[in-house]
Amino acid sequence: MAGYSIGEVEEITGVKAHVLRYWESVIPGFAPQKDMGGRRVYSQREIDIILRLKYLIGIKKFTIEGARSQIIEEATIASNDTDIFHAIHDLRSDLTTLYLTIRKYRPRQSVTQQETNEKN
Repeated sequence: MAGYSIGEVEEITGVKAHVLRYWESVIPGFAPQKDMGGRRVYSQREIDIILRLKYLIGIKKFTIEGARSQIIEEATIASNDTDIFHAIHDLRSDLTTLYLTIRKYRPRQSVTQQETNEKN
């Protein structure tokens, strides 16, 4: 199982580190493991929860309490359809790994290059 640092999770999800730490305190079952140095190591399961929270709060305009209730309700439903959810989880994991691999080998663009690309 791949583990992701808080910086990688921030890049993958677009959610800032301080928001991730806050969500850890208010969402049950959302607590990444910590390595020997005390740094958070996120699993694909936690990334899935973060993306779902981001959708519920940012797009659907749920409150944090409403999003927490929705996550709990979905977890209950998910226990009935485990095969489907495992397949989705595996696919998301593969896509996340592919994304990080591409980012690793793609040359970084300077701000000037990005502005030029946006104008074209």
